[in-house]
Amino acid sequence: MSTVLIVEDSLVERKALTMSLNRGGFEVLTAKSGEEAKEKISTCQPDVIILDVMLPGSSGFEICRQFKADPETNKIPVVFCSSKGTELDKFWGLKQGASAYLTKPFISDELIQVINDLIKSKV
Repeated sequence: MSTVLIVEDSLVERKALTMSLNRGGFEVLTAKSGEEAKEKISTCQPDVIILDVMLPGSSGFEICRQFKADPETNKIPVVFCSSKGTELDKFWGLKQGASAYLTKPFISDELIQVINDLIKSKV
């Protein structure tokens, strides 16, 4: 079973993402901040990271850059899932190293398809 780490500070969004991913057959880990995400990754490396842009402390963009600069995490695909949905936001997210950028409210089937595609392309 593939593991997905959700980095999202909103409890409602975290639960919605978790429910969608569980239905898609994924094991889910959650974190409310970049710092908590780093702690989770140190004990269990996920197959994919879902990252919000607006987080307490460091922004999702900063966290993505840190993950992509670290040899321990730079191969893990990052998917932004954010309410910041302008073309500039999407461009900037992909420029930070993300593999995909989805906007909220997300479509569950689209999210699962993107994650499945990323996991298949890693193999």
